[in-house]
Amino acid sequence: MLFYVYCRIKTFTALLCALFFIAQIFYMNPRYILFIHLVVNDMLQVTLTVMLFIISYTLYKINVSVCGTFILLALFATENTPLNLACMAVECYIAICVPLRHMQICTVKRTLMIIGLIWATSMFSVLPDLFITLATEPLDFFHSQVFCLRETVFRNPYIIRKRDITYIVYLIIVWFAIFFTYFNVLFTAKTASKDAKKARNTILLHGFQVLLCMATYADPLLRSALLQWFPKNYADSLFACYIIIQILPRSISPIIYGVRDKTFRKYLKRYLLCKMSHQ
Repeated sequence: MLFYVYCRIKTFTALLCALFFIAQIFYMNPRYILFIHLVVNDMLQVTLTVMLFIISYTLYKINVSVCGTFILLALFATENTPLNLACMAVECYIAICVPLRHMQICTVKRTLMIIGLIWATSMFSVLPDLFITLATEPLDFFHSQVFCLRETVFRNPYIIRKRDITYIVYLIIVWFAIFFTYFNVLFTAKTASKDAKKARNTILLHGFQVLLCMATYADPLLRSALLQWFPKNYADSLFACYIIIQILPRSISPIIYGVRDKTFRKYLKRYLLCKMSHQ
């Protein structure tokens, strides 16, 4: 079931990526560049976590170094998502509230720089976990076998404390961006065109998706609670948490923003019709 859902998500994501590179209107527009980065980033995160999930539940224990590499890459992609959503909300705000300067502010070059900054911020947040672990754990630990979870590899108490502080800072920044852009667009939408109202709804969707992503930050507490409530079915509880916290938020991005956008929908219909007529 998990592999079937993953294949469906990957197929639709590959279709959106193909449309993005086919039409110039997409890869020359900052909005669609941020969107396709979000889609590819989430697909990378889902791929890594699915691989980890399958490996952990088939082999049960794997080498610490291999597990740590997978977890670090997955953490980069996980922390990129809310930052990318905040940038998309700011782009909507500029397009609606400062339309005359939108072309000057939101350029392709600056958008690529923002994406680089997103990755740099995530690396700055995650890489200290690796450095602390290398400095505090004995060499034998990296050759041992563990059940692959973040807490079993990066288990230093300072890492857990740093993670909680980082998540709080991220949430404050992202939610400030979401609320600031939403209320400014909301006031503009009362006296402006349908585009402003659509942008307001889009930012609401950003907020909803950020809310789903916040479940990642509550994952450690939820796991400990499930272990106390259902000690005999802890493996099943982990699977349920994985579907709700990791798969669900990232599976709705291509559907919400890809199918909902008129331009993507138009090119999607054209692509599918051409493919059907060719067959």
